[in-house]
Amino acid sequence: MNKMKKKIIALSLLLAVLFAAAPVAPSARTVYAYGETLPPANAAAVSQTPSSEPKHNLDLTAKAAALMNAETGQIVYALNAQERLPEASITKVMTMLLVFEAIDAGKLTLDETVTCSEYAASMGGSQIWLEPGEQMTVHELIKAALVGSANDACVALGEHLAGSNDAFVAMMNDRAEQLGMSSTFYCNCTGLDAEGHVTSAQDIAVASAELLRHEAVTDYTRIWMDTLRGGTLQLTNTNKLIKQYNGAIGLKTGTTSQAGCCISAAAQRDGMTMIAVILGAPNSKSRFADAKKLLDYGFANWELTDISAIQPELPDIPVTGGMEKQIGAFVQMEGKVLTEKGKGKDISVKVELPESLEAPVALGQPIGTVRLSLGSETVGEFDILADRDAPKVTFGAAMRELWKGMVGNAEFVMRNAE
Repeated sequence: MNKMKKKIIALSLLLAVLFAAAPVAPSARTVYAYGETLPPANAAAVSQTPSSEPKHNLDLTAKAAALMNAETGQIVYALNAQERLPEASITKVMTMLLVFEAIDAGKLTLDETVTCSEYAASMGGSQIWLEPGEQMTVHELIKAALVGSANDACVALGEHLAGSNDAFVAMMNDRAEQLGMSSTFYCNCTGLDAEGHVTSAQDIAVASAELLRHEAVTDYTRIWMDTLRGGTLQLTNTNKLIKQYNGAIGLKTGTTSQAGCCISAAAQRDGMTMIAVILGAPNSKSRFADAKKLLDYGFANWELTDISAIQPELPDIPVTGGMEKQIGAFVQMEGKVLTEKGKGKDISVKVELPESLEAPVALGQPIGTVRLSLGSETVGEFDILADRDAPKVTFGAAMRELWKGMVGNAEFVMRNAE
């Protein structure tokens, strides 16, 4: 019996030494390539890589323009898109973004009452002629701002939300910085001409895409005509594309002497949303014509390709010095990629995985990469994750496994002896 105990102890120590191996140098990565044909579909996020100049000449009249796919944030047409220019009432895109974010966060409700201040009532330009002390709901003021471009309504909402007009404008600039709108600075929440109040076509597209994440906003931007004050005040949408362009869902126009005629025009077809931004058009007719050209170009030449349908086969990965000899892998691929029409089928898939892993490995730990490419361009990248824990072997763990094995062998011997 003493001899048996000595053998067990010696064997246990040997196993412990073997499992507690010295650190292993990082193993080479193996690349598995797959060619996939993908069905088109709708939604997600990719990179924002604007061109400094357009590949195609659309003969626009505007000083600057940008065309963005809202789902991916990708700029597909740019004309002086990062030039700093005044934007007039397209400023209200940011004003409304803060309002809708506050609503979604529970800080505002649509039926909440707002009281107009002396300052809000003093706004010029487009307005609904609010009187100091007059009360309207948040819903009514949003409608006034987005359909009638009412400056007094915007200031009343901003003051109500932030406590003062200056505090609200500071919130606008903070949010612009968070969104990476590096060409933008707001002096007011209305878009009335002011020295230093500037943005770019690209920045407006970014803010517009962010606003469209709040689906309720299109309940207002699609309105053609409506009324306030019990039907005594009529509103007509300043965005004529709502009536003139197939799939138009908004978003905001703007006109001042300094900015010229501007628009951020959004339209949706076949589950894809395009945002056309025009700054500094010579007149209103040209503004709408330019926006139509951009949107037509977008819908004619681009499509969304579903990447959730890609499920590359992933091999098991050997584990060194672990309680598991190998682990499986999985990848969560969701969303859509913007491609030129007909090019979705050309997306290639590369799987990068190490030849082995060193314990410990945790469930959900990134262990590799799936990279989607279209030609030389990477259009998507996803982490490959471990499908289970693989703890490192310790002396105690080795002893437990040895004991399980010995008990199992003993039971096997006893069963066969019977």
